[in-house]
This record gives sequence, structure tokens and C-alpha cells, in this order.
Amino acid sequence: MTSFSFSQVDVFAPGPLTGNPVAVVHDAIGLDDNQMAAFTRWTNLSETTFLLPPTNASADYRLRIFTPGSELPFAGHPTLGSAHAWMEAGGVPTREGRIVQECGIGLIEIRRAGDDLAFRAPGFLRAGDVDEQTLARAVGALGVARDRVLRSSWIDNGPGWLGLQLASAEDVLDLRPDFAAMSGLEIGVIGAHDEDQRAELGAEYEVRALCPGLTGGEDPVTGSLNAGFAMWLSRAGHLPGSYVARQGTVLGRNGRVRIETDESGEIWVGGSSRTLVAGTLTL
Repeated sequence: MTSFSFSQVDVFAPGPLTGNPVAVVHDAIGLDDNQMAAFTRWTNLSETTFLLPPTNASADYRLRIFTPGSELPFAGHPTLGSAHAWMEAGGVPTREGRIVQECGIGLIEIRRAGDDLAFRAPGFLRAGDVDEQTLARAVGALGVARDRVLRSSWIDNGPGWLGLQLASAEDVLDLRPDFAAMSGLEIGVIGAHDEDQRAELGAEYEVRALCPGLTGGEDPVTGSLNAGFAMWLSRAGHLPGSYVARQGTVLGRNGRVRIETDESGEIWVGGSSRTLVAGTLTL
């Protein structure tokens, strides 16, 4: 049997147990694809990651990201949680203040944002209009009135997201999706809070990530989806360049995702990460 250092990190979490946990296996050299997939299924989290030496000289480490059903080329909360765990274990970036992660989609840059970490939103693997048949199936599966859907687009930066902007945060929270009808679609929804709610919550928007393949059908807090919304809606002028989104509410979480657009127009997706479990994995 071989032992590996292990961390479980709560990501986009303003307090303990409020965000989305990711399991991180350090120095995962020697684990094969089947072992990685089996351990991911065993954790039963939305994602489990494996830190490995980089194959690209520009990267500080390589990350493999698994869901219980497949491997992803990129995902947001695993990126931030794994960077946090890597640094906590003594990792030192080649470039001061910047971590470069190698993953399936390419190189992802991560920076410090105060006490938090933020990743630069990657480009899309698929973007643009959603065909009417797919859109009708998505709207029907969500059980939302068609006139409450303001906009739709593919915003796939790895997990396959279909994005919908709804008329309000209440529309987002009121959804009772039919996951069987949604089969094959990963749907993200965003809606604005009113002014009073914004001041009370410290968040301007409500987000949900609906994923039929996950246990319970919903991912608590998702960096990739929020990156996709910002790349699509902020750049089109439908959302501001900087804002805070709340996510995980209906699951009893209280996640916060911060979006910032820098002077060069690059979008950064950030939030707090904290290690809640640390130990050893023996396989």
C-alpha cells in the first residue's frame, strides 16, 4: 500500500462549512486513472483533484480534476482549493504572487486577492446561441416560465455549461428542476437580487448550478460557472465588471464568489478557501 497526503478544502466559503468542499490528493504520482476515478467516487464530492508534477515548464504543478462520473479539463472551485492546499503544503510559485496551474484546458493563472485566491477566467470550449429545441428542453426541465428567461448561451469552459439569465434572484431560488428531463445538460442560472437584498446579503446576484450527474443534482458553489457568466454577460454589458454572487442557498450553504475585471479586461474569479480536513490517504 502507498500513502499520500490528503486535504479537504472548503472553497468560496465565508465561514466554515459554507462553501463547496474539494478533496485534494498531494503528490499523486503512481496513482493510475482507475484509482483516481475510484477514489473520487468514494469521496462522493462533486470533484476530487490530484496534484502532480507539471509537464509544461511554465507551470508550477499539474492538476487532474475528476467528478464521480468523468474527468474534467477545468473546474473552478477545485482550482482554487487545490492551489490553496498546494501552497499550504509548502508549494512556492515560480513567479512571486502568481501560481500557474497546468490542467486539461491548458495553463490557468491564479493570483492572491487580499487573503483570497482568484483564477483568471479561461476561454470557452463552446459558446454562443442555444438551439430552440435544447433551450425549450432546458426551460421545461427547470419549470420556469419562458418570459422569465432573459438570455441564454453556451458558456462551456470545461464542464459543459448552458447558461440562463433569469429575471430575478427569486426566480433562481424558486426553481424545482426535473433532473430526469434535464439528462445530458449541465444548466447554470443567474438572477439579480433587489437593492434591499443586495445590502443585506453582501451579494448582487444568485447563482445555481444544476447537474443531473451529481448526487442531489446540484453543485453547491461553482467557479467555472461563475466565470462563464462573467465572460458572457459582463463582457456584453448585461452584468457589471465586478460583483459578488451568492450560491448554494437551497443546499444550506452560503457561498460567495467575487468577480473582478482588471484594467486589461481580464476577468478574475475569487473567494475564500480553508482546509477543514488534513490527513493521509492509503491505497
